[in-house]
Amino acid sequence: MIFTNDKAIFIQMADRLCDEILAGTYKADDRIPSVREYAVMLEVNTNTAVKTYELLAREGVIYNKRGLGYFVHPDAREQILEKRRAEFRSQTLPELFRQMRLLDISIDEIDRAWEEK
Repeated sequence: MIFTNDKAIFIQMADRLCDEILAGTYKADDRIPSVREYAVMLEVNTNTAVKTYELLAREGVIYNKRGLGYFVHPDAREQILEKRRAEFRSQTLPELFRQMRLLDISIDEIDRAWEEK
């Protein structure tokens, strides 16, 4: 994984795991890689992976079964979608609309481009 400087690494790792849940790589109640496995997979310090899992557990995206590992919460996908949609509406759309106004791009142009994809 290539990390950027705009967010802490453990948050980028959490985003990646959420992306994998959204993509169906991990489904409700699936076991996810252990903290150590995930750290090795992404070539980061184990403590960074621990912070990632703690964050996702606090947010209710994953849960721990003592001695068995971490699993995807049954409502994780819907929870991630709700959070990401809210962020999209509050952060991405305002900037997109600002750019559309500056560049004189109509919603019809966007709609046509969407349909072409």
